[in-house]
Amino acid sequence: MIASSLPAFSSSRRAVRGLTLVELLVGMAVGLVVVLAAVSALSVAQRGFTTVDAASQLRDNGRFAADMIQRIGVQAGYKDVFFAATRPKSAASNPAPSVMGFNNAKVDLSDPLAASSEWPSREAGAGSDVLILRYQVAQTFALTADTGADKSMIDCAGNAPSTAPNINEAGARYTRMASIFSVGQSQGEPSLLCTYYDTATSAWNSTPIVQGVENFQVLYGVDGVAAGQAPAKNAAVPDVPNAYLRADQMHVDGDAAATLANWRRVRSLRIGMVLRSAKGAAQDVETQTFHPLGVAKGSDKGQRGSAFAVGDDAGTTFQPTPDGRLRQAMTFTIHLRNDQGL
Repeated sequence: MIASSLPAFSSSRRAVRGLTLVELLVGMAVGLVVVLAAVSALSVAQRGFTTVDAASQLRDNGRFAADMIQRIGVQAGYKDVFFAATRPKSAASNPAPSVMGFNNAKVDLSDPLAASSEWPSREAGAGSDVLILRYQVAQTFALTADTGADKSMIDCAGNAPSTAPNINEAGARYTRMASIFSVGQSQGEPSLLCTYYDTATSAWNSTPIVQGVENFQVLYGVDGVAAGQAPAKNAAVPDVPNAYLRADQMHVDGDAAATLANWRRVRSLRIGMVLRSAKGAAQDVETQTFHPLGVAKGSDKGQRGSAFAVGDDAGTTFQPTPDGRLRQAMTFTIHLRNDQGL
């Protein structure tokens, strides 16, 4: 019985013998290739998701910024019904315009309606403009001395004043609230800022409304205005814009009244922006050129992005340093609803 069981024992040992060293190495190599392929596919999918998510976020940010600027833009020049329906007994000598701005400048919180500061050359957002929009608060009960506001007018931060100018007070006709759009730093990122007057602290305050805006350009559509020159005497009431000028081109040297007259002839706003994502969202890193005011060429020089601007402006061509960020340029025009006259 013992002798007859030996063959079965030998057969079992042969059936369970292990892999050879060559077979083990080949198996490990194949498994490693499969793992590397899976990791590579996962990495590509993750990068694609990051890019798509960043592109979607850029579009959302751009739409929000455009909607906010348009919402405030259509308020520019608004007058309460009492002041719109009556003529002033004695007009102010030169009241501030409802639309104005500064070219290639930063907001100066000490006096943002009349002053600006220069951009440091290497700061993100350098070369961006400042846009100032002013308008009156509407009364809840029109044509009365009641100073309650209907809260239909808001500033760029969404604040709605609760009081309106008293129609019986001197100077109330020219009392207006203001919203200022510009670019500044927020948490280390260039952002579109809203500057408004905080009645609680009696001071100007800037707050970011859209992060990642590193280029903000404004052109002013004017009727009957030439760069650096006063409007013609007895010029017709401005109707539709026949030229787009930068803020510095609205200035008339040595003639403040003519400068203000130019600003009152603004009929539309041409806005251009370049927005950027966080680092690592782009699939490739290469040098790109953006034209925040559009890629159309000007008839005089034929440079891309110069069709609307009169003369050169560094901001109309924007070439950021390659840094792995996704970027998007957007351009839109706001036709002002209200007359910008006195």
